[in-house]
Amino acid sequence: MVALAVRVILLDGVELYRGDTMILSGVDWRVDEGQHWAIVGANGSGKTTLLNVVSGYLWPSSGAVEVLGETFGRTDIRALRRRVGWVSTFLREMTPSHERALSMVVSGRSGGIGLYNEATAEETNRGRELLERVGCGHRENHRFVTLSQGEQQRVMVARALMAEPELLILDEICAGLDLAARESFLTLLSDLATSPKGPTMIFVTHHIEEIIPAFTHVLALSEGRVLSAGPKPEVLCGRILSEALGIPLEVSEAAGRYWPRALS
Repeated sequence: MVALAVRVILLDGVELYRGDTMILSGVDWRVDEGQHWAIVGANGSGKTTLLNVVSGYLWPSSGAVEVLGETFGRTDIRALRRRVGWVSTFLREMTPSHERALSMVVSGRSGGIGLYNEATAEETNRGRELLERVGCGHRENHRFVTLSQGEQQRVMVARALMAEPELLILDEICAGLDLAARESFLTLLSDLATSPKGPTMIFVTHHIEEIIPAFTHVLALSEGRVLSAGPKPEVLCGRILSEALGIPLEVSEAAGRYWPRALS
């Protein structure tokens, strides 16, 4: 007997309006356990709004949402959010200037930004283990704001992992990194993706070449609608990406990564 795939995310006919403006329209999307997805699309295509719906920070105007086996409208959203890790530049900017790297990581135990209550020895040890895992163990006593941007992103990943999330959302986290820092960070994501107990990852990017082999599927959005969703080779083609990004493109593949080139 063939085992049924375990759903991580299921969106069925999701629509979201702000006033008379449509932000998401008729979004159907399913993510199964063992898959890691990238989301691509132009600015304003609905990528971050979709993430906010999945995380329970925005409620759809219509349609059904199920995340980690919990159906919206029938579950405690606050409890569900603790099972979802989120890494984004806007979270980094909310960090108190005095916060040390280790306390920043430990603050992820409850989803907070910064540590306001004393950590237990167990939590502190867990934080140190995670800092080592992301390659920043030697920075534990450094103030977060003094770290390089790449190091800050690694610390934010460690913070998200502190609560042992089942789903990890990565929202344009390579933005602003130089080439060396970006490739080093993508190696970290590859290691997470192949970890036996690692979370399902959703990776939002404007840069197609950042979609490393560890990401198995791609969702392409345009003006709040799904253009294509499925295995990576089916979506990362010139026809779909040209429509998604609004520019004629051709796409080549090398070493498991995809490289777009604008057509004159």
